[in-house]
Amino acid sequence: MDDMNTQIGSDASLLLVDDDEIFLTRLARAMDKRGFQSETALSVAAAMRLIERRAPAYAVVDLRLEDGNGLDVVEALRDKRADARIIVLTGYGAIATAVAAVKMGATDYLAKPADANDVTSALLSSGEFLPPPPENPMSADRVRWEHIQRVYEQCERNVSETARRLHMHRRTLQRILAKRGPR
Repeated sequence: MDDMNTQIGSDASLLLVDDDEIFLTRLARAMDKRGFQSETALSVAAAMRLIERRAPAYAVVDLRLEDGNGLDVVEALRDKRADARIIVLTGYGAIATAVAAVKMGATDYLAKPADANDVTSALLSSGEFLPPPPENPMSADRVRWEHIQRVYEQCERNVSETARRLHMHRRTLQRILAKRGPR
């Protein structure tokens, strides 16, 4: 822990932005235990207020938030503090969004579910070496299941609309949704 605290530096301020309150609370506790001084925001607007008050040295920002895009938070923080280390988290691991995040000033990009160890490694990485692969990555079946569930929720649990957006047959989707998710 002391070694990690020396890697963090003298300014351990950390802004965590995510609209999943349970995840946000758990991550804040875990990051505080690792030597960071966490502040949390559940929305773009709340994050902007915190950045305006005091731009943190580190930030972890969800890409998709209820009231907007996390990239707006990345851009605002980069404008206020050019040396901030910013990690973008998202449930969608698409190359296009990773490129957009890095172009906007993110230091790194992590796909959910990322744990506190993944986040800490990304925040403290010098960028010279690739980080080690995750100890327990999600299976391809689990990634597919998570994506289907997210689209289903975004379509307000409308099976027909979800099937249309995922380019799948409605009955196939119904069968998938009726089963428990893979581990």
